[in-house]
Amino acid sequence: MIPLFVECAGKRVVVFGGGEVAARKAGHFSREADVLVVSRTFTPSVKALPVQLQVLNTREANDADLGLLIAPAFLVIGALSDKAENDRIGALCKEHGVLFNNADGTPGDVVIPAISTGEFYTIAVSTGSQSPAVSRFIRQEIEKSYPALDAMVLLQHRLREMLKEGNTTPETRRRILWEVLRDKTVWTLLSESPERAWERVKERYLHE
Repeated sequence: MIPLFVECAGKRVVVFGGGEVAARKAGHFSREADVLVVSRTFTPSVKALPVQLQVLNTREANDADLGLLIAPAFLVIGALSDKAENDRIGALCKEHGVLFNNADGTPGDVVIPAISTGEFYTIAVSTGSQSPAVSRFIRQEIEKSYPALDAMVLLQHRLREMLKEGNTTPETRRRILWEVLRDKTVWTLLSESPERAWERVKERYLHE
């Protein structure tokens, strides 16, 4: 598999299942996509999401009825407690040429990673469904180790623009930007005061 970031705004994502797994999957996409959750019942966490709900027992629905829900979708997620039903939905997605993620059953062609996001960054971690716990652990370690990551992104952008204005060579810019990234004092200051961190960068790396 090849990791990609995909624009989901305005795209239809259909989640089959109404439990906690379905809630996590639907919640993951509800910020951007047009999400439809299909299930016989729904947990309160699903009902609280900004998504559409459709009551349907997939075991009682025929392939043609399920196809009507699947065909218009950009992505379908099987999050039912019944592996056989998830696999059935996956087979129908293949027939319709629709991307499929399987929460429990035969793996589909899409893996949903553990994600850490800030205002200016997104980090995705996946173990290819082999160990979701490891993915979550890595995500949590990144968030714990770099609480000022958003602030560093802004500082790096500010520094890069200033270096460009100073007509520095690309090699010099890369060297200074990397030195700042490895400066532990800058990381510490960013958590306390981004402006103090910037003053250190100017004094140490821009000689101002």
